[in-house]
Parts: sequence; C-alpha cells; structure tokens
Amino acid sequence: MPQSLTLARLLALVLPLALLAGAWASQLFGGLYPCEMCHWQRWPHYAALAPALLAFALPGRAAKRAMVTLAALLIAVSGAIGVFHAGVEYHWWQGITACTAPAPRGGDLLADILSRPMIRCDVAQWTLGGVSLAGFNAIFSLTGATAILVLAWKRHRA
Repeated sequence: MPQSLTLARLLALVLPLALLAGAWASQLFGGLYPCEMCHWQRWPHYAALAPALLAFALPGRAAKRAMVTLAALLIAVSGAIGVFHAGVEYHWWQGITACTAPAPRGGDLLADILSRPMIRCDVAQWTLGGVSLAGFNAIFSLTGATAILVLAWKRHRA
C-alpha cells in the first residue's frame, strides 16, 4: 500500500479525534459551553470516525481509499459549518437558529430574557488572534480534509 494512503488513513482518524478532544476539553475544563451550531460542527467529526476506522479494517486499496475519502468529506462538512458559524459570530451574515435571535421587545421582560438561549451562536466565547473556535475548526477541518484527499488520491509511479 502506498505510504501516502497510509498517512491519509492516519490523518483521517487523528484529525477528528483531536478536534473533538479539543472541543470537549474546552467544554469540560475551560468552561466554554457549546451553542447549537457548535454541536452541529461536532456531528460530522463523530461520523467521520466510522469510515476512518473502516479504512484500517477493510481489505483492498480501493475500499481503504473510499473510506478515507468519505471521512475527508465529512470532516470538510464540519469545516463548512465552522465557516458559517464564524460568519455568524463576526456578524457577516445572520444565523438561522433561535440562538442568534434577539430577545423580543415589549411584553414581559423577564419572560423575554428567560426565553433567550443561554449560549448564543452569534457571540464568540473565546478567540485567539481574532479567530474563534468555530474559525479554528473551519481552518483545521478544511485544510485537513484537503490534505487527506490529496494524500489518498496521490498517483504513484509503478
């Protein structure tokens, strides 16, 4: 088996594991609780683990490449959601969930406050160099997915 496919299989497994570990660590130890869109970004990474593991278990180069490709596409989906979420946080566009909606005006103020989400999707809880966690997920996921696809489909001289 080509070394590049072996590396692609390893990256397809390690990348979602590392990003999920970082998300869970920031939640459990850093006190950063995920909003609805943060959870959306996690699901494709969870899903990517199954084909990434199958890429190690299935026989044959074609089956391994297919599973690695599927894992890379799922990782890219998480990255695309990260781009959308970061755009909502930076107020480049409106979010599509209730966690980005402003509280209604008028009526019972306490009920309005209590009806708002605890963790808002349009406010970054943490940034580094102006990049939010959603932004970092977008960067790492899209870059990683691209690297996995390039490695998996690299042509080798016979």
